[in-house]
Amino acid sequence: MRAFAKDEERGTKSMERNDSAAQDPASRLAALRVEHRDLDVAIDALRSMAAPDQLQLARLKKRKLRLKDEIAVLEDLKIPDIIA
Repeated sequence: MRAFAKDEERGTKSMERNDSAAQDPASRLAALRVEHRDLDVAIDALRSMAAPDQLQLARLKKRKLRLKDEIAVLEDLKIPDIIA
């Protein structure tokens, strides 16, 4: 059952990426920020458990870092390059 959940999760993520390519950068940035905040909540909830799943915690943290990097790229695109 757990393997099926992982496959389903991967399929969802790949679909999100296909949809995200069609989104404009501003709405994609807003969606990434929401997901980043949601991961914060999920990580805090997992940490507060008596015996947190360290593997799941590491995966959530990695995902959060990837989102942070993607947010930074999109924010950089908003700022025009000015040659001085």
